[in-house]
Amino acid sequence: MKYKLALGSMLLGISASSFAQSSVTLYGIIDTGIEFVTHANAAGDSVVRMPGITGEFPSRWGIRGKEGLGGGLSAVFVLESGFNTKAGTLNQGGRMFGRQAFVGLESPYGTLTFGRQYTMTYWAILDSDLLGPDIYGGTGSFDQYMPSARSDNTIAYKGTFSGFTFGATYSFGRDSAGTGNSPGQGTCVGSIPGSSQSCREWSTMLRYDMNGYGVAGAYDEQRGGPGAAANLYDGTAPFALTQSGDKDVRMQLNGYGHIGPVKLGAGWLGRHVETVSPALPDVRSNLYYVTAAYNVTPAFILDGGVYRIINRADDTRGTIAALRTTYLLSKRSAVYLQGAYLFNSPHAAYTVSQGGGGTTPAPGIGQLGVMAGIRHSF
Repeated sequence: MKYKLALGSMLLGISASSFAQSSVTLYGIIDTGIEFVTHANAAGDSVVRMPGITGEFPSRWGIRGKEGLGGGLSAVFVLESGFNTKAGTLNQGGRMFGRQAFVGLESPYGTLTFGRQYTMTYWAILDSDLLGPDIYGGTGSFDQYMPSARSDNTIAYKGTFSGFTFGATYSFGRDSAGTGNSPGQGTCVGSIPGSSQSCREWSTMLRYDMNGYGVAGAYDEQRGGPGAAANLYDGTAPFALTQSGDKDVRMQLNGYGHIGPVKLGAGWLGRHVETVSPALPDVRSNLYYVTAAYNVTPAFILDGGVYRIINRADDTRGTIAALRTTYLLSKRSAVYLQGAYLFNSPHAAYTVSQGGGGTTPAPGIGQLGVMAGIRHSF
């Protein structure tokens, strides 16, 4: 009997120890509001709507977990689903966990993960573009890949050492579900037998952060394949990238820092779309931005930015000036009012809103967007 009691106590102790080293967290953001956009079509009509993609942040819920395995090694996982608050439907092409779905190992030497996850484009720009996935401003207003920089079938590594962070990803086929990995890319389904480069994607990043300052650079290359496309978001029609030698490349350099209570961020994003077909011209664009954020009071935040894109191949240029105010009702809930104005060059038809499409103006026409919203995080 004593032996059985001792064994039971030992097993209970092991179970309690294992449980203490494990954690699973449910988290999420629900964000919605009412948006007004001028010149939302070629006829110049305005629209009032509840946007379906984002407000200050895209709505999502997720589960993340971590289990200590001993010796500084841990197993980690994330399952994250994006949803449309106005209708209750799934985003990311209707995928259950379209934002992230990966598992991996974390150690003092970095984290290695496998599954659907962000490319290094996302991690490089996270601190410099302070508006990020906001409905107005943000690099996503001119390039919708930026807030959606993720890929299927992906191996990723990221490690930080003495302030330096190195990261890299490699995808065997960036859209295995065939539902559209991100807006404007078509459906490049991988992996394809006999074509090792079709629908491939790889990215790399190097950044340095120390005492509230940082700089970062990243390179992201997507290869063409069946169903793939490139959208310049300037009013010109998307064009096919069906050959494995076709490339859609994004490069960036950026930085952030503080001047007293003000946080500043700035950067450059260069995009090169290169095709092997002589009938399709190569396209290059350059996007520049400056952003700032200031806590007027502990509960009241004022931030904004100016974004400028130049596409000489299409003779299109656009400038967005955005301003956002946020009032924190608590640590988890906030209300906000924000607006932005878009200046289009004569041949450009960029849109000011990332609210879910349907607001493209006539070429050369500017747009005003205003949104009042509420968000809650858990």
